[in-house]
This record gives sequence, C-alpha cells and structure tokens, in this order.
Amino acid sequence: MGMSVTISAATAQDAEHILKLQYLCYQSEAELYGDYAIEPLTQSLDDLCAEIAGGHALVARLGDEVVASVRGSVGPDGIARIAKLIVHPRLQRHGLGGRLLDAIEDRFAADSPAQRYRLFTGHRSEGNLRLYRSRGYVPVAREEVGPRLTLVTLEKEAAALGAFVASA
Repeated sequence: MGMSVTISAATAQDAEHILKLQYLCYQSEAELYGDYAIEPLTQSLDDLCAEIAGGHALVARLGDEVVASVRGSVGPDGIARIAKLIVHPRLQRHGLGGRLLDAIEDRFAADSPAQRYRLFTGHRSEGNLRLYRSRGYVPVAREEVGPRLTLVTLEKEAAALGAFVASA
C-alpha cells in the first residue's frame, strides 16, 4: 500500500463519506444485536452535518479515502461525549481506533473545558470494550435499552490522559 493514514478535522465535505462508512461499520453491530434500526444506520446526512458543525469530528484518511472517523462534543457539565468511533473493516485491529480515540481526547484537551471523557457501547461489543479499557476507560453504568441490548457507559478523568500517555 505504501501510504500512511493521516488524521484531521472532518469538514462538511466529508459528511457523505463518513455516513457511508458509518453504515458499513455498524452492520456488524446491528447483526450482533439483531437490530438494523439502530441510530447509526438510520441517521440522516443532515443530522450528521449538524453533528460535525456542532462539535469535534475527526477523520482518518488513507490517501483520499476516509477510512475512519470519530465525533464528540463537550457539554456545559464539562463532560466530553465521544461517539461513533468507526474504522473501515479492512483496517480494524491495526491500532487506528486507538489513534483516533487519542486524537479526539487531545482535541478536547486543547480546545474545550473537558473534565471527563464519556462514551458507550453495547455489552456484547467485546472489541470496543477492550479498546476503551486499554485507554483507561472504566464502566460506570449499564442501561438496558431493549431485550437484546444493554449499553455500557465508560468514563475516564480528563487528567488521566497525561498519566496514561506517560505510562504507555
């Protein structure tokens, strides 16, 4: 391949590529939980554009192709909510998800008054849970949202980022 992956801020021009990638990436989650009506598969392009405009959004590119993305925003409570971390299936398990998670945390640390980072995933999404735990996130809540899905909320202190990086 010879090209390296670069991470940068997402723009409105990236929205359609992100939405297509999101649809591809969430197929496995939908299959895992037997629910193809999950929000990432039904999100509109307008809603995605609003998310990009209203918070932080990053993309990872391999050449010109968007191969990964993550979004988030900081609320007035100082909690940075990180969402929709996606990596193209052919590039999963090569560290790109971790790089994107680190990059959005760095962005929040530089640009926002984030005191904590929060994200969630399904209880059966072992790869996601493993990644988040490896980055210092700990489970803080579980919420049953349907007969087959329990959301696990994970958090870490923003100050823990420096400690994690120093120990890595």
